Amino acid sequence: MLLGNAGLVFETVPADVDERAIQGKSGLLKPGEIAALLAQAKALFVSVKMPERYVVGADQTLALGRGRFTKPVDRETAREQLQALAGRTHELHSAVAVARDGRVLFSKVDTAKLTMRSLSDPFLDAYLDTAGTSVMASVGGYQLEGLGSQLFERIEGDYFTILGLPLFALLGFLRKEGCLAG
Repeated sequence: MLLGNAGLVFETVPADVDERAIQGKSGLLKPGEIAALLAQAKALFVSVKMPERYVVGADQTLALGRGRFTKPVDRETAREQLQALAGRTHELHSAVAVARDGRVLFSKVDTAKLTMRSLSDPFLDAYLDTAGTSVMASVGGYQLEGLGSQLFERIEGDYFTILGLPLFALLGFLRKEGCLAG
């Protein structure tokens, strides 16, 4: 959606990579480094299959202190994540990488801080009921661009980074490469 809204013409090709295995083998612990590694792995995987094309990969990690969150697998896990985040500030680390012919040409990580307001049990139940299965589509159980906006009292950082892509950095790289008008 972000690329299309920015006027880019692109093709979506899934990167069939085992994110947990890649992360485990790397030994990396810092959320931003993990996001960068996974974005690069996705871009590289597809770039080998699509020679001479610029391939964009992206990934996002959510960290609360030293703890990292993944996409909730069910409603109860989403509830637990939201309860853990409620009343606290967490960080979203969004990474983008561009590869071509099996080589990473560009990589960038950006971080945003989000402060979630305190959430009552009745509000949380109503949120989960209304959001439905969408709570399992995003790490932390929310999507800021929709109903999830009601969960927050403050955000610090780039909006596109929060949505999962350091868009301005990517567009700048693509302009330098001559892929976009300058």
